[in-house]
Amino acid sequence: MAETADITLWLDAARDGDRAALDRVLATLYQELHAMARRQLAGQQGHTLDATALVHEAYLKLIGRNAAQFDDRAHFFAYAASAMRSVVVDYARQRLAQKRGGDLHRVAELPEEIEGGLRLDEETLGLDTALTRLAAVDARLAQVVELRYFTGLSELEIAALLKRSERSIRRDWQKARLFLLASLKDD
Repeated sequence: MAETADITLWLDAARDGDRAALDRVLATLYQELHAMARRQLAGQQGHTLDATALVHEAYLKLIGRNAAQFDDRAHFFAYAASAMRSVVVDYARQRLAQKRGGDLHRVAELPEEIEGGLRLDEETLGLDTALTRLAAVDARLAQVVELRYFTGLSELEIAALLKRSERSIRRDWQKARLFLLASLKDD
């Protein structure tokens, strides 16, 4: 409980521009972020992007956002999910451009569960494009997808983080999934 109170105080200070406070938040939550990254990159063999690199790249993106507002733990993890998404998509885009000379194909798949972690291929790029479309329509649904796909949180964990019911998160996930599948098929 004291750690949560400390994080809230540090987030307040970070919001006011205290870089040291943001560093304390990141240091405190590093293990959690690293576990999320490791879970999401599970099964990725032969890639230069590992969990540590993903967390460090996401950190650089987090501290580079001058307008970042970390009101609470949920906002912090929303930003972290967005930063991780950006790193993974950039990595997949770069890798595919080198591998195929820039010839990218979209894959119309969106599994219910991400047992083996994210795939660093066309699927991730297609998902990123569809997720950007979803965010323009409903940012809340896009946030649920980011937290689920790019940090690997369960519906229960997302519900606790966003202070919503697990049932409402499950409904949001299903709506978002339908939208994304339709968007991926249209491509």
